[in-house]
Amino acid sequence: MGYNIQDRESEYGRISVEDDQYIAQDRQQPARTRSWRIGAEDAGRSVENYLTKRLGFTKTQVRRLKFRAHGMQVNGVQVRSTYVLSEGDVLAVCLEDSAAGIHEMEASASGTLPDILYEDADVIAVWKPSGEVVHPAHGHYQDTLANRLQAYFQGRGEMATIRSIGRLDADTAGILIFAKNQFAAQRLWKQREMGQFHKTYAAWCEGVFAQEASLEEQSIGAPIGAMPGELQKMCVTEDGRPAKTYYQVQIQRDTEALLFLRLATGRTHQIRVHMAWMGHPLIGDPLYGTGIPGKTRASLVAWRAEFRQPMTGERIVVLRDPFNSHGQRVR
Repeated sequence: MGYNIQDRESEYGRISVEDDQYIAQDRQQPARTRSWRIGAEDAGRSVENYLTKRLGFTKTQVRRLKFRAHGMQVNGVQVRSTYVLSEGDVLAVCLEDSAAGIHEMEASASGTLPDILYEDADVIAVWKPSGEVVHPAHGHYQDTLANRLQAYFQGRGEMATIRSIGRLDADTAGILIFAKNQFAAQRLWKQREMGQFHKTYAAWCEGVFAQEASLEEQSIGAPIGAMPGELQKMCVTEDGRPAKTYYQVQIQRDTEALLFLRLATGRTHQIRVHMAWMGHPLIGDPLYGTGIPGKTRASLVAWRAEFRQPMTGERIVVLRDPFNSHGQRVR
């Protein structure tokens, strides 16, 4: 379990602390404010030019800052976007209003804090156990992962506006990434669109796969849509939405195999549907396989996530070993 930060090359340009003097944010600092110290090479730029050309803000985001309390400040003083920066200035921006989009939910009363795998001022990565719902919904108002995150932030006096980047089914265990402010969420969703935000899954599937599936990555490109007459079940259908899954066998046993999988699309139950369609349903899956409803769950884990830190462009890899100490499937 842990994470790696490996390089600083990103779509936003190569950035280093020496280059743009990003002032490191403590993980417990409120997630709404970011600061940069202006270097000699950026002296003479306007605030808007620095934000858009140097840091990758959109013009729409800069316009929002103009109308936000403490939206743009230089050395602690509110300024216009046309303000000309000087060497040594500290530019601070408020990424969202203090009350904007705060989830109206109660903190979890369970006392169990989330299992945090990685956190910085903009992003938090947590482990979701199998069977836990992510957001409050009918029948789950205080026992969700979001409730536990709310309790975690409240416990240290922080009101963070968390936004999940992607989702996991209730029965699926694994890594979930949450943005802690609107700006970070926008950039992480952009990374998903550009194929720079990746998750890797591990699944135990029934049956014996062809030998080539162990030698190199295979793909499934069958479209997925709702199954007629079913409220929750999906199926492969010509009328469905495009869906693509990549997989490779890691371990082949007599009657089951461990696969690593990644998704090029994000359809509901995509991995479960595609593997069942291939004749290799996930072990324990009560909806698409031979599992028993209420007693077993699909053996599926999102064990690795890779993305770019939304403010600095650092490559971050968050992972947890999908095996337990005996190398068996994770429940």
